[in-house]
Amino acid sequence: MGLILYPGDGDNSSPDATWSCVRFHSFRRRLARSEGFDLDGMWGFGGDRPWSGVSTVLEPLLDHPDVCGDDLSPDDCAVMLPRLEAITHAWAQDDDGPLLHQHIEDARRLADVLRFCVERQVPLLFG
Repeated sequence: MGLILYPGDGDNSSPDATWSCVRFHSFRRRLARSEGFDLDGMWGFGGDRPWSGVSTVLEPLLDHPDVCGDDLSPDDCAVMLPRLEAITHAWAQDDDGPLLHQHIEDARRLADVLRFCVERQVPLLFG
């Protein structure tokens, strides 16, 4: 089973970002580590730490169910995009093997989708 994040513009040719559910969880775990916390310790991910105990502009992405859930607004995308790009840049300075390289590519694809959502003022959908 997989996951796709895509703009809610109704155009199948728009950019999207796809993952297996396992790879998406791994990607979000790395994002959370970059934000200074352990995703697996958070409520909804096997832990009991409340989301009110962390501060990150990436929370709408990190604390989102893999399926269903609310769409992310263009404003959410606009707030998350610079932080995602900064993290991606920091990751690119590392040489931590093939999984990191895959996460960098995933983050760049996601950044393209977020940018598209902001420019077209459409929501980000999870499917």
